[in-house]
Amino acid sequence: MLENETSISTQRIQWKCLESKMEGKRLHYGRFVVSPFKRGQASTVGIAMRRASPQEVGGTSITGAKFHGVVHEYSTITGIQETIHDALVNPKEIVLKSDSNDILEAFSSITGPKEVTAGDISLPPRVKAIDNSQYIATITQPISSNIELKIEKDCGYRIENSNECRDGQFLIDAIFMPVRNVNYSIHLFGNGITTREISFIEIWTNGSPTPHEALSEASKKLIDLSNPFSRAKCRDISLLENEEDSSDSTTSPSLQLQFGNACKLEGKLFENTFIDQLELPARAFNCLKRAEIHTIADLLNYSREDLSKIRNFGQKSVDHVSKALWERFAKELPNKKLGLNQ
Repeated sequence: MLENETSISTQRIQWKCLESKMEGKRLHYGRFVVSPFKRGQASTVGIAMRRASPQEVGGTSITGAKFHGVVHEYSTITGIQETIHDALVNPKEIVLKSDSNDILEAFSSITGPKEVTAGDISLPPRVKAIDNSQYIATITQPISSNIELKIEKDCGYRIENSNECRDGQFLIDAIFMPVRNVNYSIHLFGNGITTREISFIEIWTNGSPTPHEALSEASKKLIDLSNPFSRAKCRDISLLENEEDSSDSTTSPSLQLQFGNACKLEGKLFENTFIDQLELPARAFNCLKRAEIHTIADLLNYSREDLSKIRNFGQKSVDHVSKALWERFAKELPNKKLGLNQ
C-alpha cells in the first residue's frame, strides 16, 4: 500500500488531447485531460485557463479601412448595396491568422456586379483568411470598388471613436479574441490520502489558432505573468515605488533621466537596439512603431507622460515599457551602474 501511495504522489502532471474536430470553418473544438492533481490544484488551473484563454491568447483583426471619395461612415456609394457603415461592420467579423506582430496592409479591388467576400482580399504573405466565404458587401453595378485595409495582431478588444474619419479612412472596432469558450470539469480518483484530481478542459476557437495552440499559448502567458513573482527581491520593491512616485509627479522626466548614469555610460549600446528586443505586448509595440519610436535610444527620449499621450497607449502600456527597460538595463549593465544596490 505504501508503495502505491508513493507512486501516485510522485507522478508528473501530464495532459492529452482526447478529441479535436472542426464544427465549422470558424469553430474548432478540442477536449483535453490533465492529471494527476492534488486536491484543489485542478480548480486553480481550470479557473486560470478559463480566464487566460479568452483574454491572453492573441488574434488578428482588421482595424481600419479606407474608401476613396467617401465623406463619412453613413455615406453611400453608387453601385454598392451597403452603406459605408455596414461595409465597416462586416470586415471586423473576418477571421484572420497571422504570425506577424507588425501593422500590415491589405486591399480589395473588385469589379462588379459581384458579392465581395474575404477571399477577394489581397492579403500579405504572412496573413491568411480562415473562411474565404465571409461576406463583406455586394456590388450591384459594373463598377470598380477599391478598399484599403489595415491589419493588426493584439489581445482582447479595442473600441474606436467612429467620429474620427480623415480622407475616407475609418477606424474599425476590433476583436482580438480567437477563443470562443472554455469549460472545465474536475473528477476524483483514488482513496484517502492518495486521492487525486483529474481535469477535463474543453476549448472552442474561431480556427485561427487550433484549440491545442490556444491551450499552449494561454499556458505560456500564465507562466510569463507569474514569473516576476518568482524573481522578486527587496530591491525590486523600491524600484516599483520609485516608478509610482515618478508617475504621480506633475512633471515627468524623460526615461533617460530616470535611468540615470546607465544611459550616459552605455548610450551608444542602445542606439542600434530595436524595441522588438524588449518583448513588449503586441499593442504597445505597434503603438510605438506608429509613433516612429524604433530603438531603445528613441524610447529613452520620452517621459512617461509623453508615452501616455501616444494614441491607444494607456497607463498599462507605459508600465510595460518601464518594466521592460529596467529588465533590459539590469541584463546589459552591472548593477552598480544602474544604482540598484542603493
